[in-house]
Amino acid sequence: MLKERICKDLYEEIERLERSIIELEDEVIQLKAQIQAKTEEVNNLAIENENLRYKLERLQKTYAQMVEILKKMKFPIILLDEDDEQR
Repeated sequence: MLKERICKDLYEEIERLERSIIELEDEVIQLKAQIQAKTEEVNNLAIENENLRYKLERLQKTYAQMVEILKKMKFPIILLDEDDEQR
């Protein structure tokens, strides 16, 4: 009787542990999917950042070229440093 009870308890514990393992495996799968989604998001943001940096550099070059052209034409211009004005 005692042997049967101990065996039953052990069997129930094994079943509980198997269910826990299955739940953990499902959670690992979900976490892997989340990591993959975050990795893709980071990669997309890095690409977008690089594109924006390139566009900013092009705008700065264009601005500098326009200023130089206006100076050569002796066109009256006033350049304001917006950063200094905000302080």
